[in-house]
Amino acid sequence: MKIAAEVRAFIERQRVAHLATAGPDGTPHLVPICFALADGVVYSTVDDKPKRTQQLRRVQNIAERPQVALLFDHYEEDWGRLGWVQLRGRASLLERGEEHAHALAALRERYAQYRGLNAGERAVIRVEPAVVRCWGALAG
Repeated sequence: MKIAAEVRAFIERQRVAHLATAGPDGTPHLVPICFALADGVVYSTVDDKPKRTQQLRRVQNIAERPQVALLFDHYEEDWGRLGWVQLRGRASLLERGEEHAHALAALRERYAQYRGLNAGERAVIRVEPAVVRCWGALAG
């Protein structure tokens, strides 16, 4: 799906997104993520930051129910400058290969912190948007 230039620019200005998945029983799960938008696809990875487990709920949920939502939002006290973009689509997990390497390169370019982390052995979450919804002040 092609994402309009204004929407893409808004997404790229955000440093964090929120990924919503659902468990097998429909229980929602929402987490903040680092992301890269490349060629109309959103990528995120499971990195080496300390976690209680490497069996992350978001990864398990995607494997069982690939429909996800991503929220990119901007808040200011001046409510005339509020805005958000929601992407809904299908997620998949990339374990290796050319697209996996491309996604990691995009993430490393966007976040200096990824340059020092060993993300190469980790799964990459790939979200192919199917629906784009937006509201508010999207222009920078």
